[in-house]
Amino acid sequence: MDLLIPVASGLEQTVKRQLFSLGYEKAPAQNGRIEVEGDWQDVARLNVLLRSGERVLLRLATFTATTFDELYDGVYALPWEEYLTMDSQILMDGKSVQSQLAAIKVSGGVAKKAIIQRLSDKIRGKRQTFTETGARSIVGFSIFKDEVTITLDTSGEGLHKRGYRSLAYSAPLKETLAAALIDCTFYNPDKDIEKPFADPFCGSGTLPIEAAMKARRIAPGLQRDFDFLHWACVPKGVIEQAKTEAKDNERRTRLPHIFASDINPKAISIAQYHAKRAGIEDCIRFSTQDARAFTSAEKYGVLLSNPPYGERLSDEKEVRALMSGFGKAFRALPDWNAYILTSLPEFERYFGKTADKKKKLFNANLVCGFYSYFGKSPKENDGKKQ
Repeated sequence: MDLLIPVASGLEQTVKRQLFSLGYEKAPAQNGRIEVEGDWQDVARLNVLLRSGERVLLRLATFTATTFDELYDGVYALPWEEYLTMDSQILMDGKSVQSQLAAIKVSGGVAKKAIIQRLSDKIRGKRQTFTETGARSIVGFSIFKDEVTITLDTSGEGLHKRGYRSLAYSAPLKETLAAALIDCTFYNPDKDIEKPFADPFCGSGTLPIEAAMKARRIAPGLQRDFDFLHWACVPKGVIEQAKTEAKDNERRTRLPHIFASDINPKAISIAQYHAKRAGIEDCIRFSTQDARAFTSAEKYGVLLSNPPYGERLSDEKEVRALMSGFGKAFRALPDWNAYILTSLPEFERYFGKTADKKKKLFNANLVCGFYSYFGKSPKENDGKKQ
């Protein structure tokens, strides 16, 4: 089967590295999606184990359509009876870019009509009414330059919904994005679990929780449900095998050194609750503290934060002053690596240091800069080559 994994813009290479670590060496990216080949066991593995893909889609076909008749015929030609039943709850999810068929709602109606007619024609000897009271099946149709791609969403809810974040707090970072940002840093607990990780603007705790889950090798989808589990076409036992693999890979000893702080006591309370729900509360040391007072007795470490932008949590003038003080605190730790995600214009100017590397990313539809600052490694400070 052809599987498609939608990926947030700018994170394609990060997700490809995650896929490579899971054994998927052939994973080309196109139009914001990464393609892999697999079977239903791979569907289960990817949904349970992948940290930064947004969903796992089953691609059923790709064809050209410039009219509703062509769209209907292309959809009708697919073997829907192999995936859906007469009572499947069919939801349509579509988008169109630079195509003749630009009316999403009408196109979705045409496609759904074709699916129902195909089921009615092929499932003979059974009732011909469609109650849609059964398992949910989200059918996607993506039309790009008149080329239609038809998919089935095996995930259902987006893969960022791990299940541990249940309390609301301002400006949350998506779990999938948080996991990707961590993979963009020098934080590698598989090689050095003693190396500290810190987030001085932890908010509801997403970054330190995802860091702890990575350090403990806890699969992100271990505790949640997926739509494909309720489909009659899926072989029995695939999810059990995926979960067994995930649990066998967990690190149960040697806790990581992860520090999380925020100036708001309410944020710390929420973060602690979320950490408990994620099963890693013993991995993170929480404290209520102003980020401008951040310091560490550890000579080396990784700092990763998503500080206030100004658009949502405070005005830009306050954020400028905050970043100035935060930059001063960071410069007192010259051998630490720091990574900052922010939409603040001229961030480097207020932080007081030019980034060693910059990358454009999106967070909640805001264009952001991801600024990387590299400290010296222990080997460099010892006067040795890396």
